[in-house]
Amino acid sequence: MRSNEIKKGYTRAPHRALLYATGLTKKCFDKPFVGIASSYSDLVPGHVGMRESERWIERGVVAGGGVPFIFGVPAICDGIAMGHAGMHYSLPSREIIADSIESVAKAHCLDALVLLTNCDKITPGMIMAAVRLNIPSIVVTAGPMLTGFYRGRRRSLVRDTFEAVGQVQSKKITEQELEKLENASCPGAGSCQGLYTANTMACLTETMGLSLPGCATAPAVSADKKRICYESGFAIIDTLKKNLVPRRVVTGNSLYNAIVVDMALGGSTNTVLHLCAIAHEAGIELPLTLFDKISRTTPQIVSLEPAGDYYMEDLDRAGGIPAILSAVSGMLKPSINVIEKNILDVAKSSEILDREVIRIKKPYHNEGGIAIVYGNICKRGAVVKQSAIKPKMLKFDGSARVFDSEEKAMEAIMTGKIKPGDVVVIRYEGPRGGPGMREMLGPTSALQGMGLADSVALLTDGRFSGGTRGPCIGHISPEAAEGGEIAVLENGDRITIDIPRRELKARITDTELKARLAKWHEPVPKYRVGYLARYARMVSSAADGAILK
Repeated sequence: MRSNEIKKGYTRAPHRALLYATGLTKKCFDKPFVGIASSYSDLVPGHVGMRESERWIERGVVAGGGVPFIFGVPAICDGIAMGHAGMHYSLPSREIIADSIESVAKAHCLDALVLLTNCDKITPGMIMAAVRLNIPSIVVTAGPMLTGFYRGRRRSLVRDTFEAVGQVQSKKITEQELEKLENASCPGAGSCQGLYTANTMACLTETMGLSLPGCATAPAVSADKKRICYESGFAIIDTLKKNLVPRRVVTGNSLYNAIVVDMALGGSTNTVLHLCAIAHEAGIELPLTLFDKISRTTPQIVSLEPAGDYYMEDLDRAGGIPAILSAVSGMLKPSINVIEKNILDVAKSSEILDREVIRIKKPYHNEGGIAIVYGNICKRGAVVKQSAIKPKMLKFDGSARVFDSEEKAMEAIMTGKIKPGDVVVIRYEGPRGGPGMREMLGPTSALQGMGLADSVALLTDGRFSGGTRGPCIGHISPEAAEGGEIAVLENGDRITIDIPRRELKARITDTELKARLAKWHEPVPKYRVGYLARYARMVSSAADGAILK
């Protein structure tokens, strides 16, 4: 056991003395030490219920024969951080989380880990740590929130709060109605109800084999989730005995399977960043072209909010990720999960319980949810959630309205300066330029709420929330701050979007683009001290997963 380094031999008497101070008994020193990395927080709705989850994981670890140690890692709620300077910290927190877990696990010689997570950047950060450390690890995603209910309809975060802001602005609803919606939309603990980044990553974590079957979709407040927590704690001891380390689970095949399921679900575009970052930690090449190749041949068989009208609770009742695996089994490659069960066997033993939620014979779309586009303003690629775009907007030609920050674009939208036929361009919001590659749920939701989503497109070198819908293309690489072509777009430039052909172009000659780029100057960094200043100096392109180098 790795923990013998701090608990065996007479030279470790001081170490044992300190461990005795935590309440351990002598018998504990003959058992494996299991770290429970908990992202519990009173600030994050997806994490407020984790105290109870910690208890059930602890029970499982003890029952399995281990000694549990809970330690904390930070958690940021993207919804609360959205639309202001706080969002600069969301994506960068992924690296802090990975580094924190690495630091604690290495410093205390832990034998294994159970990673208790839920929301957007916490889950990939924990997985990155697990792959980097390569000690036996099981991930427990704390589960989705149930929908709210108001005036005869189920309610949720994005449509009934973010998009409702635009509805107030355009006089479609009153501020009093908005207040009632905000009180009804989020009824309790859990990750936001639709297929946004948190829930998409939970689904892909289970697909990759890092969490137990059923974990991704079991609601946060359910008895099912308690049982999964207990079983994960119990299973980690067997995983440790078999030395079933994360790099045996996270392989080229399991990442391929994750992309297949992502496309079948129509998940968040943020998964492109996170899967690339996880692959980097595992030493696996995962090019953007693979996402698009898989998307071309994978039908979207589920349509949850924001694109559709179903929620995570519906997917859970329909059979969850095991049912999805069953539906796409012919596209999957052999890979094992943390209890050494082949994912193909999980698929074979599962069934679809609701064929309207999970459609095989009549898919929602013939292609997957995400597309990768290229062109003269995104030579290294850009990412779009094509499943959340109405057919008539898959091809669009418009006039550029250029803004150097999200705030300036939002002001123009809310004051009625954006008109049908415009292409809103938000730049200097990439990994380096933001810094932190902020999500743009505010502008996209405002356009939806104001009824402009069918006549206005939005481009950015930043990124979009999993809750975004409409013709919104993000991750434009290279970004403006590193001299990408998006930096020299001007108001009035004609922009052509053709998602079926995977093209995004400005109707500008190469000669004109080169002339503009020759006059471009690198911007003054927005942050000169603190973590964001260091992050901006070290972060790579979105095309590489926005990893730190």
